[in-house]
Amino acid sequence: MIRFMEERDIPEVLAIYNDIILTSKAVYRYDIQTLDEKVQWFREQQALDNPLLVFEDNGLVAGFATYSQFRPYPGYKYTMEHSVYVHKEHYQKGIATKLMNKLIAIAEENGVKTLVAGIDGENIGSIKAHEKLGFEYAGTIKNAGYKFEQWLDLVFYQLHLTGPKS
Repeated sequence: MIRFMEERDIPEVLAIYNDIILTSKAVYRYDIQTLDEKVQWFREQQALDNPLLVFEDNGLVAGFATYSQFRPYPGYKYTMEHSVYVHKEHYQKGIATKLMNKLIAIAEENGVKTLVAGIDGENIGSIKAHEKLGFEYAGTIKNAGYKFEQWLDLVFYQLHLTGPKS
C-alpha cells in the first residue's frame, strides 16, 4: 500500500536510507544520518509541501519516495529531483516502480514540468527502470563523486511532464 509518510515512519525510513549509504553507491554520502537529521528533513519537506510517500508491506515500510526542487532558485520551481529507495529485503518486487508511478502522478497534479533523476552510472537496474517509466538520458557528469575508493559518474535522466496549467 502506498500512503503519505508520517512522522512515526521515520525510524524505518532512516534504516532504509542508512543501509543504502553504507552498502551502495546510490547516495554519495559516507556517514549515516541521525534520527534528528531525518526528522528535520521530514519536517522541512512537509513545510515545502513536497510529497513524501511510503510503500507499506505487512505493516512495515518497504520503501519510500519523494521529490524536491532541483535547485533553490525561482527559475527551477517546475523542475523537481526525485529520490526512491527500497529496503534490501524487498528488491525486485516492483515497489520502486509503484512508488515512482504515484510520484509521477502527484508531480503532474502539482504542475511539475520536469522530473529529474540523478543515478550512479553503474546502477544499470535503476537506469533501465527509469527508461521504462519514460525518462530520457540527459547527460553524465564524469567523476562527480568519490565513494568506496573509486570515482563515480553521475548520470541524469529526465521525464517531461505537462507542467503548470498556466
